[in-house]
Amino acid sequence: MNEPNALNALNAPEAPVRARPWHGVLVATALPLREGDDGGAPRVDFDTYADHVAWLAENGCDGVTPNGSLGEYQTLSPQERSRVVTTAVEAAPEGFTVMPGVAAYGADESLRWAEQAGEAGAQAVMLLPPNSYRADRRAVVAHYRTVARAGLPVVAYNNPFDTKVDLEPELLAELYGEGLVVAVKEFSGDVRRGFRIAELAPGLDVLCGADDVSLELAVAGSPGWISGYPNAFPRACVTLWRAASAGDLETALPLYRTLHPLLRWDSRTEFVQAIKASMDLAGRYGGPCRHPRLPLVPEQEQAVRRATEKALAEGLG
Repeated sequence: MNEPNALNALNAPEAPVRARPWHGVLVATALPLREGDDGGAPRVDFDTYADHVAWLAENGCDGVTPNGSLGEYQTLSPQERSRVVTTAVEAAPEGFTVMPGVAAYGADESLRWAEQAGEAGAQAVMLLPPNSYRADRRAVVAHYRTVARAGLPVVAYNNPFDTKVDLEPELLAELYGEGLVVAVKEFSGDVRRGFRIAELAPGLDVLCGADDVSLELAVAGSPGWISGYPNAFPRACVTLWRAASAGDLETALPLYRTLHPLLRWDSRTEFVQAIKASMDLAGRYGGPCRHPRLPLVPEQEQAVRRATEKALAEGLG
């Protein structure tokens, strides 16, 4: 039997019924910025962002996660950050999840962002441990206790590379046992963790948090993928996730092989610039980043271009 090519793979299995709004393919949205004439920080183009959210819904994604690292939330003013959430909610069709990131230095600020998300109409929030502070176990639990007071379901985000705090399976079990979190976006890259978490915290949803292990975690039974590269290739990524989740490796594997040179960028420091570059090449506005992010160096830009053009040539645009 001939191996199917990526173009033929874009006949995605039917979308499963989602029992919880954080299930399915949720896109950590890139934020469109436009260079101004005054030489200052690029401004947020909220109209283009609204169009992007609607376009992701039209192309099969199940929701968006605004104000994550890919959305450059650390560089936004409070007014911009708040408007990103309301823009996403207003642009989302019925049944489409908006689950903002509410990360901040401390719990009090994260609580305020969670309350703002609830007031805007978001269905859940995603929460890192304290930013820029190497919190111990006691401080992490207190952090999640505080933000849980907002009353929205909280998806923990384990990113030990950026926060220097590792939400290990034992700590996640404690948070889940106390009713503080409903799921975890797992970005450690260790595909073995899901099984350990399932043993210690049955019922806690382990969501794929890194693009380059999406097939492995889908096959293992993860109910959702908080993803970056659907910003550029939504149909292909949704097809990949649904096929892998259904055990259809004949469809999923060729698609994964084509996309993986791009998906690997999600675990690199320059992931925002790379995904925005792919968006521009694929005909979706990506645009510049704000400082401290600088444009890709030529070697990086060429690598992203080659992988993106290969995927487009195989019909994944």
